[in-house]
Parts: sequence; structure tokens; C-alpha cells
Amino acid sequence: MASKDAAQTRRRDRTHYLYIAVIVAVLAGIAVGFLAPDLGKALKPLGTGFVNLIKMMISPVIFCTIVLGVGGVRKAAKVGKVGGLALGYFMIMSVVALVIGLLVGNVLHPGEGLQITDSLRGQGVKQAGEGAESTTDFLLGIIPHTLVSSLTEGKVLQTLLVALLAGFALQAMGDKGTPILRGIEHIQRLVFKMLAMVMWAAPVGAFGAIAAVVGATGVQALKGLAVIMLGFYITCLLFVFLVLGPVLWMFARVNIFSLLRYLGREFLLIVSTSSSEAALPRLIAKMEHLGVSKPVVGITVPTGYSFNLDGTMIYLTMASLFIASAMGDPLSLGEQVGLLLFMMIASKGAAGVSGAGLATLAGGLQSHRPELLDGVGLIVGIDRFMSEARALTNFAGNAVATVLIGAWTKEIDRDQMQQVFSGGSPFNEQSFVDEGHGGATSEGDEPEKEAVAAKS
Repeated sequence: MASKDAAQTRRRDRTHYLYIAVIVAVLAGIAVGFLAPDLGKALKPLGTGFVNLIKMMISPVIFCTIVLGVGGVRKAAKVGKVGGLALGYFMIMSVVALVIGLLVGNVLHPGEGLQITDSLRGQGVKQAGEGAESTTDFLLGIIPHTLVSSLTEGKVLQTLLVALLAGFALQAMGDKGTPILRGIEHIQRLVFKMLAMVMWAAPVGAFGAIAAVVGATGVQALKGLAVIMLGFYITCLLFVFLVLGPVLWMFARVNIFSLLRYLGREFLLIVSTSSSEAALPRLIAKMEHLGVSKPVVGITVPTGYSFNLDGTMIYLTMASLFIASAMGDPLSLGEQVGLLLFMMIASKGAAGVSGAGLATLAGGLQSHRPELLDGVGLIVGIDRFMSEARALTNFAGNAVATVLIGAWTKEIDRDQMQQVFSGGSPFNEQSFVDEGHGGATSEGDEPEKEAVAAKS
């Protein structure tokens, strides 16, 4: 019976045509960017429009996911345990990413021999203006103007705060909060259904985005900056397969290649848009389908989206060393550590936004070494290509973190995971929400059990 259902799901699933279309659109966009650069640059609004459509859905997705994850657990201690483990893991991996970036950057010495032109000097000041923010402003910015504005202004940390408050409030209400949880669950289904409809615009968005960046950058700029680009991509690959892979196998007995293959469509989407934001809702749905419980997914994925930025950490490290070398003013080891620790804090909440890493880089340099600010102009031309690598690494890091936290808290259904990896339980692309596997539940989580029972 199960195999029959799986076969029917495969027959109904026509979304593989969508991702074939995305690949064709990316190739077409590259061709247009090279052959007709002006036309390619004029197509940029297509990519911007698609990413904005995805961004429109992010706050409702995060709100519903966290409220269901936190509010559906009877004991607050469980939420605290998951959140504490997640934040501790995020901080450790951020430091590991910084160290790896420092090691590779100091070995490669990227930027030596490059000359900065007057036309590039002003771009660093512009980016610094976008990235400059004091610690006080950052902390106050987490508090929304109104309860509803947290869902309309597109600021992830504001949505996190309100969703956590709502989740704990529903948790305190006990059984009286169950109808509200059911209502939010239906809203989540609606949001995911809308997102599934938006996804059909992905080929158009990918075509416009790639054509614009290739048309604006050109071949010559890429040749001169190949060392930093290749070095960064190789460092990200080393981090994923030599750090995340062994950690995932050691603590969860899960193969990194199986996990990445399962998330293949999401990686393609990120490559097309240069933003992990585009694939965030799909990661939430797929992690639940994989067998990780709703509370773990609801807490770990949205929190990791703001605090688990492995790719961004590597980028900030290598880009800082690159600019210092190109400007002929290398950073001492003490300066490197101080600058990067500041950037590690400043980058929180900027995940998923294409170009946010560049603004954080410029803001950090302005605060610590303003004389290097002009060097940011050197990296502006290739930032889009580096943005893809850091978004892919951030996404992979959050997928690994979710599985690890699920394993550590024993909130993962191993049988379901095996079924998914073997192809016996394909992800339901039609509904975009897993219909039969809400993940493992713990004793005492009655509201969550009822919600899962309602699904089936």
C-alpha cells in the first residue's frame, strides 16, 4: 500500500519540470549576460521581483513554524533544552568557520598585486553606510514597533521575538490554547500552498538574476579576482565535507552526502537567487518530512537562519584579509581576531539577504580599520558569485544543525529518515507541507500529538 501511495505521489509530482526549467533558465541567463551585457543588466528586475516574492512569505513562515514548535510542547524546559543546545552549537561552529577562514586566508594571501582604481574607492563608503549599526541600535531593532509590524517589516529577529512570545503564551494557556494552535497550523498550510504557487516563477527569476550579474561583471573582472573566488569556494567545500560531514556522522550517524542529495532542489534554488532565504521555507518542510520533530525544526531552523552563518563567517574572514593585502596594509593576527569577532556579532540577523555580507564587511572595516574601506570596491564586482557560496554553506550548516539537535534530544524518527533517503517516502511537492510525518514526539506533548493525529 505504501509503495502504491509513493507511486501515485511520483505521478502527481510535476515539479521536476520546474527545476529542469530553472537549470535551462540559468544557462540561458549566462549566455545573455555574455552576448548582450546591456540586455542582461536590464533583466535584473526579474530576479529582484522573484526574490521579493519569496521574502514576502518568510515572516509568516517563521512565525507559524516557531509558534507551532514552541506552543505545541507542554514543558517549557524542553524548548529551553533545544534552544540552548542550538545556540551553543551555533557559536562553536561560527568560531570553527572563522579559524578555517583565517588559516586559508593567511596561506593564500589573496589580493596581493591588485591595484584599486579611483572609480572603486567610493563604493566602500556606500556599503559601510548600509552596514554600519551600533550594538544599541542592533538590540533595540529586535523590538518591533507593533505586534503586527514584526510580520510586515521583513526583519527576521523581530519575527523571532514575537513568535517566541506567542509560543510561550500558548504553552502557558495549556488545553485552552489548542484551538489557536490548530488555527495557526491551517494558516501555515495556506502559506506553504501560496509559496508553492510562487515557486513556479523561479525560472523567470533565475534567468533575470543570472543574466544581470554576468552582464554587469563580465569576464575580465572575474579573471583578476579568480584567486579569492576559488579560494573561498574551496574553503566552503572543505568546511562542509571535512567539518560538517564528520560531525554529522560522529554525533548523528547520518551521511552528509545523503542529506545534501535530499536537499538538491533547494541548493539549485539558492544558486539561482544567491540567497538562502529563498529555500528557507522548503528546509522547514523537508526537515519535518525527514523525521525531525516539529519543536526541534520550529526552534532550530529559524534561529539558525540568523545565528548559524558558517558561510558568512568564512566570507568575512577571507574578504578582510583580501582587502588588507590588496591595499598593501596586511592585518596583524590580533587585528584579524578582533575585527572578525566584531563582524561575527554584527552579521547576526543578516542571513539570507543577498548583499548583506558585503554591507557587514564594510561596516566592520569602517569601525576597526577605516583606511581599508576603499578596498571594499575591489570585491563588489564578484560579491554576487561569493554570495552564492556563502548562502549554500549557510544552508548546509543549518540542515546539519537541525539533524544534530534532533539526534541529541532524541527527537528524530530514524525509520522515517531511512525511508526518505532510500526514496520510499518522497517529499510531497504538491502540498509543500509534509502530510504524514510530523516527526518524533515526546511524552507529555499532548497538543502536538493531537495535531499530528489530526493530520493523519
